Amino acid sequence: MEEFSHKPVLLDECIQGLNIKPDGIYVDGTLGRAGHSSEIAKRLTTGHLYCIDRDIAAIEHAREKLSPWMDAVTLVHGNFTDLTRLLAEAGAPAADGMLFDFGVSSPQLDDPARGFSYMHDAPLDMRMDQREPLTARTVVNEWPQEELRRILWQYGEERYAPVIAGAVVRARGQAPIETTFQLVEVIRAALPAQALREKQHPAKRTFQAIRIAVNDELTAAQRVIEQAVPLLAPGGRLCVITFHSLEDRIVKTGYAGFVKGCTCPPDFPVCVCGKKPSLKLINKKPILPGEKELEENPRSRSAKLRIAEKL
Repeated sequence: MEEFSHKPVLLDECIQGLNIKPDGIYVDGTLGRAGHSSEIAKRLTTGHLYCIDRDIAAIEHAREKLSPWMDAVTLVHGNFTDLTRLLAEAGAPAADGMLFDFGVSSPQLDDPARGFSYMHDAPLDMRMDQREPLTARTVVNEWPQEELRRILWQYGEERYAPVIAGAVVRARGQAPIETTFQLVEVIRAALPAQALREKQHPAKRTFQAIRIAVNDELTAAQRVIEQAVPLLAPGGRLCVITFHSLEDRIVKTGYAGFVKGCTCPPDFPVCVCGKKPSLKLINKKPILPGEKELEENPRSRSAKLRIAEKL
């Protein structure tokens, strides 16, 4: 099995934010390559860590990575959108801390066969959970032009979304678009010269948008915040890492609802819903990677960490 030596994004900040107790109960809802999990597990004595990932490759890698602490670890193969059910089935009590890293993992990006990257030629796939039926090939070749335009604009914040969507539909009318490089060439041919001169890769925003659509990532982000807070013990910490503004906005809004509590209309003279605040913010502004981390891991450049505590 390949060994990954990459340091997890915002590792020190996450460990500090979780405020780990040796006898505590913790959840890593996005196991990935187990970098965050291993740092949590080594700090436990009588505590326990529940690790969740939708990618079976991550679960298999973690069995080796976490082998020194497996007496204190439970590995769960599933989607964190089912957080309440997964933890109930695992017999997990209320958690003293939960961590979610919404970024696509580097092994997924670096494995050409997974079809996530515009830097490797591979079949269009992009599924984090390969049990799921929807692939990038289906999105690219079968979704209507208007739906393609919508996801490129909404999920990729791609200003050339109408142009790219039109080009994709014309290209697939001649022959199916099967690989990542075929899609990249369609995008390149569609963009004006000024866009091709930009620093970032011309396909970056399109690939991000398709990946988000394939994995329903924004819905997942919203659902996990809704489920995580009620599953925390009083004083429990929730740490969430996001990698683009759409995710960060969902987390910020999700936190705000639990911080406010009351859902009555603003013009009501008194609260009638009875909902009380159940969360407080530890950092009002997101924590960003430092210069040293950016040098060691350029992919962390857009990462943001928000931490909250259960009341």
